[in-house]
Amino acid sequence: MTPRVPRLSSLWVRGTSASSPSATAAVGGGGRPSPPESVTGRTSVQTSRVWHRGLSNERVGSLLAVAVQLPARIGRNHSPWEALSRDTAWEAIMKKPRAAVGSRHRKKASSQEGRENHNLSNNQAKPSAPGGLSRRQKEAVLQVPVSSYHLFRDAAEVTVFRESLLSWYDREKRDLPWRRLAEGEGDLDRRAYAVWVSEVMLQQTQVATVINYYTRWMQKWPTLQSLASASLEEVNQLWAGLGYYSRGRRLQEGARKVVEELEGHVPRTAETLQRLLPGVGRYTAGAIASIAFGQATGVVDGNVVRVLCRVRAIGADPSSTLVSQQLWSLAQQLVDPVRPGDFNQAAMELGATVCTPQRPLCSQCPVQSLCRAHQRVEWEQLQASQSLPGSPDVEECVSNNGQCQLCAPPTEPWDQTLGVANFPRKASRRAPRAECSAICVLEQPRALGGAQILLVQRPNSGLLAGLWEFPSVTVEPSGQHQHKALLQELQSWAGPLPATRLQHLGQVVHTFSHIKMTYHVYGLALGGETPVTITPPGARWLTREEFRTAAISTAMKKVFRVYEDQQPGTCKSSKKSRVSTLSSQKKLSQGQQVLDSFFQPQIPTDTPRFDGAAQ
Repeated sequence: MTPRVPRLSSLWVRGTSASSPSATAAVGGGGRPSPPESVTGRTSVQTSRVWHRGLSNERVGSLLAVAVQLPARIGRNHSPWEALSRDTAWEAIMKKPRAAVGSRHRKKASSQEGRENHNLSNNQAKPSAPGGLSRRQKEAVLQVPVSSYHLFRDAAEVTVFRESLLSWYDREKRDLPWRRLAEGEGDLDRRAYAVWVSEVMLQQTQVATVINYYTRWMQKWPTLQSLASASLEEVNQLWAGLGYYSRGRRLQEGARKVVEELEGHVPRTAETLQRLLPGVGRYTAGAIASIAFGQATGVVDGNVVRVLCRVRAIGADPSSTLVSQQLWSLAQQLVDPVRPGDFNQAAMELGATVCTPQRPLCSQCPVQSLCRAHQRVEWEQLQASQSLPGSPDVEECVSNNGQCQLCAPPTEPWDQTLGVANFPRKASRRAPRAECSAICVLEQPRALGGAQILLVQRPNSGLLAGLWEFPSVTVEPSGQHQHKALLQELQSWAGPLPATRLQHLGQVVHTFSHIKMTYHVYGLALGGETPVTITPPGARWLTREEFRTAAISTAMKKVFRVYEDQQPGTCKSSKKSRVSTLSSQKKLSQGQQVLDSFFQPQIPTDTPRFDGAAQ
């Protein structure tokens, strides 16, 4: 008869009794245990990966050793957290077998991980596990016990969540151009392209800002084939002001790969999308696969993180490996198999419009009855008012000794003023490093064909790769010798220049994702000198109208505004006006929509139809 061993999922995931008669699993004829089942009755994706990829006998033995000992250490009505510490779990899971893995297998795994990491975009990189764990070890981390308080424990609860969220979405969803296009497009490749563009643009960018960019993009390149034939200069020009410029470049690279290597067909599953397309990470792949192709795969973005952390009272750092993988597991469990695309969009919509970071609209939330964060708020309010004798019957995480890895750490107690906004825990961010640059707007007012401005192109890699900017040099914060260094830089592009006309006009502070840049703005207008007509490679003279539509960053638009404000004949040439101008720029630094609307061409008010015949 086939021997029986304790079922790991019941011991390591469920918060129920470890000695339950159902907590068993058969060992197959090959000696490898069968994959355990999840709480929903279906095979756990993470667990099945660990088991089917074949942990060594020693590793399986260490896992089973802990599992067999648990029944004696855990009471029927207690969580595994009350008997099994995190250190004990890690020792059992991370203990390496004595037999070394062959070098051939190590090289194969390493090269495979390298290919996958290469396909991830910068802001969608997979979270790294502690100590540089391998993939198999990362998956083993998922077997660390999790209290059932943070899970959806039965199918009925999942069904209520799905139905409530989808009903709300059908009533309240916003009318957005990419949704109209995806819903009305019959061609799967064009539908996937429409979703792909929107998801890339929406990374780190608000919907209100993306709408105009998306409209212009789809007008110019309505198909993958048209985007693949475009130049990088054109892409950068349209993307200018949207930020995170590598997104546009990778989007075009992906379009070219689809056209040139995949016969014009977008990969149909999240796994192949992430593996084959540059810049497509786990989230973007899941969004395209579910919305365009109907694959039942969950997605986790910032909005979904906030929703899930509040609904399940997850207060631990969501950027950690354990919490991140648990959130993805929850998203996969919840996604509606019939309407996966609508469900994923509904979850994101809920986080964007109702379950917002500050001042969430809990009274309008369709899943309020399932929200543990809201239950905690009500409990705290009752405790504070003492309107009822004793403590109300509100469920809590059974692990109250600080060991639960999904609860907030003891060092971060509940803040009564935040309410549900206590979740999720704010990730600690490193402050951007400070840098200084001396930059000059060099203009020829009397050039043939009208006034012209000198621009130089940035390198093809790094910050603002491939974009155009005014000549500049990196300087020390003290500002010493910047005048001389900047004049030398200008002369390397335009030849001999009158040093006395190089005037300091003010400062502009612009914060990139990781750099706080202070620009010391200079201006130099050539007078009766012979116009410069020959420039080295990487530089060009543009008219003011050409400048307004060039591939330049928002920071350059701010710099140019300071230059324009100091020109003779304007009402802002005084020192008082200059201070006022710089003050207003600081207010605009939080959002650049005003600058974008000022410098970018106006978009026609008649929004074009996005149909299958658009060319």
